[in-house]
Amino acid sequence: MRDSLSHAFRVDNVQVEIYPSKLAASLAAAAKAATILTPKDHVPDRRLRIVVGTGNSQEDLVKALAQKSSIDWSRVEVFHMDEYVGMSATHPASFRRWLRTRLADRVRPYKVHYLNGDVPNLEEECCRYGDLLRSEPIDVCFLGFGENGHIAFNDPHSADFNDPLVVKRVTLDEKCRLQQVGEGHFPNLETVPQEALTVTCPFLTSARCLICCVPERRKAEAARDALEGPIDHSCPASLVRKHPQAFVFLDNESASLLPIPPGKPDTP
Repeated sequence: MRDSLSHAFRVDNVQVEIYPSKLAASLAAAAKAATILTPKDHVPDRRLRIVVGTGNSQEDLVKALAQKSSIDWSRVEVFHMDEYVGMSATHPASFRRWLRTRLADRVRPYKVHYLNGDVPNLEEECCRYGDLLRSEPIDVCFLGFGENGHIAFNDPHSADFNDPLVVKRVTLDEKCRLQQVGEGHFPNLETVPQEALTVTCPFLTSARCLICCVPERRKAEAARDALEGPIDHSCPASLVRKHPQAFVFLDNESASLLPIPPGKPDTP
């Protein structure tokens, strides 16, 4: 896999790696994650806790991760990042369904915690899920960047880098909702829910390690803004640059707007 690495460089605290294709970037991200999720101490009672991004850009990464024989999934607790308000867990666009069918049913982890968007009391649900998340540290957060630079469903208008909440209810901006149509989850803008529950920016980036897999041309603007623009809520993904152990995996298309340094330096 290292042979297919096109470029590697650092931006602030972030290690950036660029690969020729979405699949190559995803496999590299999964390989990095597997080294973190394969503890060398083998403490019997130690649980590993991960937060998984559930979207089209994460498909190849999650598939590769599920095939890593070095990961003892019986020790892994799994969370996801968001869910649409009012959506059932059986809806084709449900993120609970995505996580269950693409990861949980394949690897049978120790425990999977689902964020429910269709319960009567959404404020109570946000508190419940938030309490579960902060009960112990998160080891790895698998973070994608939205086309508008969002992380989870923290769109630019609702992103708060100092948010006191762990999970909150948000309205989705039009660009975010159009992305869901473009990815094939909904037939048109009118059918995309206008609200969602989401894990907040500061909690997502409180994980010990961030694995950010951001492939495809449609993510090029977000990748450029996150890595080259100001660190502020205009591009929520820019917050990753403050993290002490963040890795961003791009393909040639998503990196197409970046000023690429010459050469291919060694990576850590």
